[in-house]
Amino acid sequence: MPYLNSLAAQHALATQYYADSHPSIGNYFMLTTGNLETTNDAFTGTVTDNNIVRIFLAAGKTWKAYVQNLPSPGYLGPDSYPYLKHHDPFAYFSDVVNSSVLAANIVPFSQLSADVTASNVPQFAYLLPDAENDAHDCPTGGSACADSDKLAAADNWLKANLDPLIANPALANSVFIVLWDEGLTSDITHGGGRVAVVIAGAHVKPAFTSTTLYQHQSTLRLILDLLAVAERPGLSATAPSMAEFFQ
Repeated sequence: MPYLNSLAAQHALATQYYADSHPSIGNYFMLTTGNLETTNDAFTGTVTDNNIVRIFLAAGKTWKAYVQNLPSPGYLGPDSYPYLKHHDPFAYFSDVVNSSVLAANIVPFSQLSADVTASNVPQFAYLLPDAENDAHDCPTGGSACADSDKLAAADNWLKANLDPLIANPALANSVFIVLWDEGLTSDITHGGGRVAVVIAGAHVKPAFTSTTLYQHQSTLRLILDLLAVAERPGLSATAPSMAEFFQ
């Protein structure tokens, strides 16, 4: 993954970052509620716990989820491959499910370039590649290909979609966090295995490497800290700060 590795070399890399669980879904909830909520990728319920959307609303912060291959704006339905609902935690929150206004903040990924052009980027943006571009499946679907093909597709997606944002002068004050939901299924260290996490942006220490143990609850704390939001739900309230990454 030459592009991801170039980001890690130029910006900052967390070398001891571990997911919280297997399979995927609990990690997405940890990133947005500070709790696992469920470890069932087929979960169809609604999450009523305090969450990042509720906190942003109370704090007057804007947010939007840009989701590749989302069937339609505000879509809250089941999987529509290569879109996977269990990678889109916002679609489960009671705050969103019960509000067409908030649901409208979940949009197809193609909306991002229009929002950037119109200087309409929210304060928090969640960028989600589909299953063919997130290193899980093959770039043509399914799993019958080499891992190198999956990783190359993910790297190409990052270069095509993230690099222009990092280089955009209008977003010079932004922080970009690139992470995976979980490690290899066979790796259960700290619950979900070791994953790569790269943090980029003008305020990030250049060529910085951290050996501190972090998990997704620290990333949730970091998001809230960066936006000067004091409220920290679930395990983010006691999670280690990631302030060491910044100048």
